[in-house]
Amino acid sequence: MGAVIIGIAAAIAGYVLRLVYSKVNAKSVEQISERMIKEAKMLAETKIKEALLEAKVIVDKERKEFEHEIKDRKQSIHNMENRINQREENLERKMCAIDKKEKDLVNKEKEVSNKQLQLAMEFSEVDKIKEEQKKVLERVSGMTREDAKKTLINDMEKEARQDAAILAQRLEQEVRENADKKSKEILSVAIQRVAADHTADITTSTVQIPNDEIKGRIIGREGRNIRAFEQATGVDVIVDDTPEAITISAFDGVRRQSAKIALERLIADGRIHPARIEEVVAKVKKEMDQHLKEIGEQAAVDAGVPGLNLEIIKLLGKLKYRASYGQNQLQHTLEVTWLAGAIAGELGLNVMFCKKAALLHDIGKAVDHEVEGMHHQISADIAKKYGESQKMINAILSHHEGIEAPASPEAFVIAAADAISAARPGARRESIELYLKRLEKLEKVAKEFHGVSLAYAVQAGREVRILVEPENVDDRQSQVLAHDIAKKVEKELEYPGQIKITVIRETRSQDIAK
Repeated sequence: MGAVIIGIAAAIAGYVLRLVYSKVNAKSVEQISERMIKEAKMLAETKIKEALLEAKVIVDKERKEFEHEIKDRKQSIHNMENRINQREENLERKMCAIDKKEKDLVNKEKEVSNKQLQLAMEFSEVDKIKEEQKKVLERVSGMTREDAKKTLINDMEKEARQDAAILAQRLEQEVRENADKKSKEILSVAIQRVAADHTADITTSTVQIPNDEIKGRIIGREGRNIRAFEQATGVDVIVDDTPEAITISAFDGVRRQSAKIALERLIADGRIHPARIEEVVAKVKKEMDQHLKEIGEQAAVDAGVPGLNLEIIKLLGKLKYRASYGQNQLQHTLEVTWLAGAIAGELGLNVMFCKKAALLHDIGKAVDHEVEGMHHQISADIAKKYGESQKMINAILSHHEGIEAPASPEAFVIAAADAISAARPGARRESIELYLKRLEKLEKVAKEFHGVSLAYAVQAGREVRILVEPENVDDRQSQVLAHDIAKKVEKELEYPGQIKITVIRETRSQDIAK
């Protein structure tokens, strides 16, 4: 800073010197120079003192700020130390409290152990006293404890039997006086109100085709199209000499209807090859799910049972394509629902409960070809799954005699309504039911083996086509699997003629060209 001030002073002196030289020529150069140098020195010293004074002020200011910052930091450190000390004190107090609790727990455990030992000793003493008292009683009475118990039970049983016999005789007499007349009246009214036509179920569907050229395209080269269609749908496609018609055969109504719709779309589209067949079949199956939902919703509306779970509604839709002894299962279910509601109304019972139980009593038949067990047990399991009461489950289970005893008047109503619907003349045919049961059993037997993903009974039950998981069953195991399934079918099923077991193991590799 001093050098800057001296430079400024020299510049000023030069300027003044030039000014003096221009105005005063008479004075000597030396005198002027000396005077200017003195003035410059004085000015420089003044500037130096001012600069030093200013620097001193700045230094004092910075020193005060530094001291203030140091003071704040010391205060902050002091506060932190206080907080740390306070936390340490809190931790010490908590540790002391925990140690005290641990000691108390140990003492309490010892007390409990002592009390348990004391109680055990007291119980042992009580048992000894009881045994001594029993021995004294046996000695006094001259009978052992077992003999006395048998005597008491026999006396009570004889007395109860006598009372029950008297009561049963009186009730039977009263019931006979009114039951026949009242029951006939109720049933006649219910049947009259719920008169319905019988619709027989079929196991085949016919698809019309425009010409024999389309028939050839459906079959495909060496039958590859028809094999792909049967494999994708699980039905049996019958191509015979019938002009302009192809027959689809399957015991599963949903499967048969899906196959019919898919085949009709393929014929209308004209593009018939394995990839297109799989695409159309997959789309139709998805649409069929929505169709079944709509059927189930309409059935619930017709039955007058609102608030059903969506899955139960879909199962109701499947019943349209299910038959029992040749009787359409959905029609039978609605008949039972209407009959149960009418009978319950005449008897003054819970009408809505009876309708709902009747609507669910055969719901298991929608999946009995997929789930092991009798249809009434499957129906009860479905009802239990969706939160129905034990009373509802009992009504479903007891609608067939010998399965479970009815636990409520409503359960008897369901059984009666089911029997009325099934017993109508022409409502059922035994032969179709046995045929369908045999096909269902055939598929179930095949699906029980490890590695089997799908199994379809085709050719009216003369062949079973089995699709296996290629990662779990190799080519050599496929032959063994076919042999094992054939042996099990021979052992467990009764059938006319022969049944061919076909195991299909297929692997596919795909990529996308971009």
